Parts: sequence; C-alpha cells; structure tokens
Amino acid sequence: MKAKEIFSKADSLRGTLSPLRTCYDIQYYHLDVRVDIENRFISGSNLFKFSALRDFEQLQFDLFENLSVDKIEYRGKPLSFKRAYNAVFVDFPYPILKGKIDSFTVYYSGHPVAATRAPWDGGFDWKTDSKGKPWVATACQGLGASVWWPNKDHQSDEVDSMLISVSVPSSVMNVSNGRLVKTEKIDKNYTKYHWKVTNPINNYNVALNIGDYVHTSEMYHGEKGPLSIDYYILRENSKKIPHLRKNAKETLDAFEHWFGPYPFYEDGYKLVETAHLGMEHQSAVAYGNKYQNGYLGRDASGTGWGLKWDFIVVHESGHEWFGNNITSNDLADMWIHESFTNYSEALFIDYHYGKEASLAYVHGNRQGILNDAPLQGPYHVNKEGSGDMYPKGGVLLNMIRRIIDDDEKWRSILRGLNKEFYHKTVDYQDIVNYLNRNSVTNFDKVFQQYIQYKSLPILELRKLKDGKVQARWIAETEDFEMPVHLSLNEQGSKRYNIHSTFTTLPLEVNDIQEINVDTFNYYIGVLRQ
Repeated sequence: MKAKEIFSKADSLRGTLSPLRTCYDIQYYHLDVRVDIENRFISGSNLFKFSALRDFEQLQFDLFENLSVDKIEYRGKPLSFKRAYNAVFVDFPYPILKGKIDSFTVYYSGHPVAATRAPWDGGFDWKTDSKGKPWVATACQGLGASVWWPNKDHQSDEVDSMLISVSVPSSVMNVSNGRLVKTEKIDKNYTKYHWKVTNPINNYNVALNIGDYVHTSEMYHGEKGPLSIDYYILRENSKKIPHLRKNAKETLDAFEHWFGPYPFYEDGYKLVETAHLGMEHQSAVAYGNKYQNGYLGRDASGTGWGLKWDFIVVHESGHEWFGNNITSNDLADMWIHESFTNYSEALFIDYHYGKEASLAYVHGNRQGILNDAPLQGPYHVNKEGSGDMYPKGGVLLNMIRRIIDDDEKWRSILRGLNKEFYHKTVDYQDIVNYLNRNSVTNFDKVFQQYIQYKSLPILELRKLKDGKVQARWIAETEDFEMPVHLSLNEQGSKRYNIHSTFTTLPLEVNDIQEINVDTFNYYIGVLRQ
C-alpha cells in the first residue's frame, strides 16, 4: 500500500481558498518589473485592483519567501504586513466594505528561483543564444507565478485584464502576453515594453520572453474574423519561419473546427521562441521544439502520425482552449487541461488525416500510461494528479466519443464546452455534468473510475450452459456502469449497457471467445469465463 502523502502548512496556504483570499476578487494588475540579466535580479511593483466580496481588514497575496517585499502602499501610505512561507498577509487601517473597488501596490525585489529544467520545474530560465546574447524566459505552471511576481496565486481567480511592463537591456527585447501598446526608452541602457492583456488570464500564463528576436506577422481569417498571428523568433533562426507558419495555420484550422473560435482574438495569437521546450502562455505560446515535427523529432504513439506535425505548436496551442479559456479552479483538476489537450492532438490528426489515423494515434499513446495514481490530485494543497492525465486522459475522451457514437454530436459538445465555460474556471463536476447533459448519457461512474482511481475496470464475460452470455463490470467505483461495444465474429458491433451486477445479454455463443470486445477504443480489462 502506498504511503499517504503528507502536505505542509505552505501547501495549504498556497492551495486553500481561505477567507483571506475569498474576501476579494482580483480585477486588474499592472505588473512593472525590471530584469537585471547580468546579476539575475529583478525589481519592480504590482498594482492590485480588486473588488471586496465581503467586509474585511486583512487579505492574503502570494510571493515566494526568497523575494523581498520592499513596501506595500495604499493611498500613498505604507501598509503593515507579515509573511508566512510564500504567503503575505496585509493589514488595512480600516475595514474595506463589501462591494468597494480598491487597490494597493506591492513593491518587491530579489533573485528569483532559477529553473534548472524548464518548463518541468519553474522560475527564470537564464540562457544565452548561439551568439552569446541573453535569452531568458519564465515558466511556472504548478510551482506558481508567485515564484517571480506578487499576485493572488490561485487558479480560481483569474484577473480580468492586466498591463505587463518589462524593462530589459536595450540589446534585447521582451515579449509578453497580449498586444504591445508602447515601447519606452528608460535610459541609455534599458528599454521598457508595455504589453496589454484585455482578456482574463491565469497567473501562471503571465510570461516574460527576453531575447534578440525578429518579428514577423500575418493575418488569419478565422471564425470570428481576422486574427493577428505574430512570430518572435531568434535572429539566427529567421529563415525557419515557414515551418511555424504552416503548423500555426493548420492548428488553428483544426481547433476552430473542433472547439470553436480561438478564445482570445482581442489579444492575438503569438509563437515565441524559447530555450525551454514550450508552454501554453496565453496569447504568447512558448516554442522550443527546434523547428521539427514530432516531440523533438519523436512520436510517442509509435504510429508515425505524430511525425507529420510539430507537437509543441499543436499541443501548447490546444491549451488556448483547454487550460486558458477553460481553467480548473484547483490544481487537483489539472487533468481537465491536459486530458483535453492531449486529445486535441488526435483531433488535429482527425481533421487533417482522417478518423482512422486519429484513432490509431490515441491507441498508440496507451504505451505511455503507467496507471500509477489517479489523474485527479488532492484538493486545497496545490497538488496535481498522475502524469497519466496526458495519455490516459486522451484515451478516456476518445472512449467517450466511441460511447456517444455520433461525431457531429461529439463536435457540438466540444464546441459547446468552450462556449458554456468561455473565459471561466471550472471543476471536475462542471465538466462531467456538462457532458452528461449534452450527451444524454450518464458518465458519472465512468469519470469516477478513470479520474479518481488508478486501475482499469474489468469486463467479465461468462457463458451459461444454454449458450447465453452474461456480463458485468469489476471496478473500484461502487455500482460502476458503462456501455461497451461488442460483436459476434464478423457481425457489426452493438452498444450494450453493462453494470456491476451480471446482466444477461441478447447473445448466444458456443464459446465465450466468439465475443469480440472493442478494446481498440475501450481502455479496459477483459475476463472471459
């Protein structure tokens, strides 16, 4: 038996929505930061504009303890505060009343955590390009945006809009989320870039990308009209832009078809070259796949279909719909981001190469599944579930498609998800309830077994003396039930509703082996008796 994981006070402070966090709704940030690349030092401020959801005199925001809070200013005067781990508790001089719109500014500085293997760990990725020029990026999913800037670091509260102002040495430039609205010469050595984000954005998506970039742009004519596409790539790679253009257009074509309009037309779509492999930074997707197809030239499915397109462009852009448009309230439900986005790869293949190729790709991805832990993590401690949320999550969604067995309905469900939860945060039950309602099928038990338990359900088939067949599911989920497609020899398959108690099926056989179970699309175990 696996030992129970122990969580710390710091985990709870980060992952729990305490009254000191739920008392206010963040509406706007102005992050203004100067990056001293030579000394790996940052300094600056962040303006918090918020709405009071109840009367309060104290609130919590977050900043890693290795960074200094130099001052917190409210109406021109300093506020008192105290720190515990990576949380900061701010005291106001008098009650902030429910419904009030107010603001304060945090001034901070220090040496941020340096990422050693971005994007899998977090912090600043301090690199140089082949010419020796600075090439710097941030990546902080999971670890948290408070690793480098002060914010209310919980996925449930996305800021409505923000301004990102970044001062960098004038020999390079900074690219962040949204649209560049102003470039400002600060002094003889530094230039400040102001990027405006007009759509809601989660904290870990806020990004800095600093380098000797060349910029090119084009217009994509999508479902909502013209969408600007911008490419920021290293000067040394300027001739490789056709690879990105092709993959970006093919990705938008496929995903607007399956998921609906790109969710951030107002902020545009960008691909920004980074030294790390990639991240789904909203409207500024980080790209580091070295201008090749596959995942650094590999295809995890082993089918060859994954070598026909650039994995990072497709996967990270898929997160614009699942992860950025639809965001999980708690890191425990990060499977919502990664399962749907893993599955988006298969739908990209479906759009461009056909359904048979798509199904083969999903089936091939099974070889990466470990079944080591549930896809859903524990709530309120900033902990995600198993890495199986990628391949197993994609396999699960493909199985849901097979159960529904109506591709137009399935497409309308996926598009409807992005419309129903447009720019919203959700949890496990929101997604399951939506699928149940719109498929007219109850998937409660299916999701419980595949998301909240690690093992597969086993379909038990047994032949009775008179040749009739009975079937049941063996699973950890109580009263588990799930339809499955079965066939006899070469006959066409039919969908049968199977429960946790034996059900007699309208089938007769001489040998139980005559029954074919669609294990190509259903990720299950089979026991025949």
